[in-house]
Amino acid sequence: MTDHREREIIQAFVDLSNELVDDYDVVEILTRLTTSCTQLLGVDSAGLLLANGRGALHLAASSSDRAHHLEVLQLQRDEGPCLDCFRAGEVVIVPDLAAETERWPQFCRAARDVDFRSVHALPMRLRDTVLGTLGLFGEQAGRLDDEDLALAQALAHVVSVAVVNEKAAADLATINAQLQHALTSRIIVEQAKGVIAQTGDLEMSVAFSVLRRYARDHGRRLSEVASEVVGRQLHGATLLAHARAAAILP
Repeated sequence: MTDHREREIIQAFVDLSNELVDDYDVVEILTRLTTSCTQLLGVDSAGLLLANGRGALHLAASSSDRAHHLEVLQLQRDEGPCLDCFRAGEVVIVPDLAAETERWPQFCRAARDVDFRSVHALPMRLRDTVLGTLGLFGEQAGRLDDEDLALAQALAHVVSVAVVNEKAAADLATINAQLQHALTSRIIVEQAKGVIAQTGDLEMSVAFSVLRRYARDHGRRLSEVASEVVGRQLHGATLLAHARAAAILP
């Protein structure tokens, strides 16, 4: 492991730890997990599915529109490595999706269409409760080495604790409530992204960057800013102007 990569790994855990000290924003934590995976593991995209209180999976975060599309497709078609991972509670490693077309025909076709060739799906769990799955998508065929898999699972463990709140981990009702809160917050964020995308004629991934930058620069929770955008208390044009001032939009 190079000194540079070791510093990046340390920084990722430091950032996650700092987020957990105060009243953290669960949507920001989940998003940070997916982006950290792409930066540290050599994968091209990451997505995260969380289960609600009834055990139904929902998209909670993604690092790209391609990962977003594939995670949603798995839910719609009820097939794919992330669903198998959640149901078995075990890691699912797919070094070459071309060899799995009979197992997941619709998923493999969709993955190929967006240039993904490999998938690693890791369970997010707390004790015996599987909370969801972390999907890692690669443009090249091949398997992550054991060190990278262990790192990905460690990141997922930290975020699992963040989602349910360690102090209340023994209370299944509380776990379900926390999961539902995370999913509800994500829905509001998706709605806000749509408002900003429509206002600024932007792609959804760019709209998310605008929303996230505004929340961070103002020291506010992402879900709260999103709620105000959806409720029209905060206008999309205001966020777009801030993004231009911050030079993330032309």
